[in-house]
Amino acid sequence: MKEALLEKVVVNMGAGAEPEQMKKCAQVMQLITGRKPVKTTTQAKIPDWGLRPGLEIGLKVTLRGEPAMEFLKRALAAKGGKISEKSFDNNGNFAFGIREHINLPGIKYDPKIGIVGFDVAVALKKKGYRVKYRKLKKSLVGKKHRVKKEEAIEFAKKMGVEVA
Repeated sequence: MKEALLEKVVVNMGAGAEPEQMKKCAQVMQLITGRKPVKTTTQAKIPDWGLRPGLEIGLKVTLRGEPAMEFLKRALAAKGGKISEKSFDNNGNFAFGIREHINLPGIKYDPKIGIVGFDVAVALKKKGYRVKYRKLKKSLVGKKHRVKKEEAIEFAKKMGVEVA
C-alpha cells in the first residue's frame, strides 16, 4: 500500500491562436501519443497578449495505465535520463519539458510540420487513492498516505532517471 504508482501522464503543448499552427501541433500530438488531443482554451483576458476567454491556444492528452508508462519511458529517454530536483513538487508529481518532438525515439522530422516542443506532467498515487474519486462516501486521502517528494524521486530513480 505504501508503494508509489503511476496515476497518469499529461502531455501539454502550447500552439497559439493560429488555426494552421493548431492543426500542425495536433498532428504532432497524435503522432507522439497515439491519441487524439483535446484543445485547451483561455480562461482569463490578457489584452497585451491578445488573449480573451474561450480562445483555443493549446492541446493536451492524458495517458493512463500501460500507454502512460510506455510514453514516459520514451520521454525520459528523450530527456537524456536526467531531471532536476526542482521538477518535483511536494505532492508526488513531477514535470519536465522537451524542446523538440523529434528527440523522442522513433519520431522522424517532417518539413511540413516543423519542430515543436511539449511538456510532460506525471502524477503519482498509492493504492487506496480510490477513496478520493469514488461516488459514495468520498473521502480525503490521509496525510501519511499521500505521495511525498522523496517517494516521487525514488519512483523516478527506479525508472533509471538521474535526479540532480
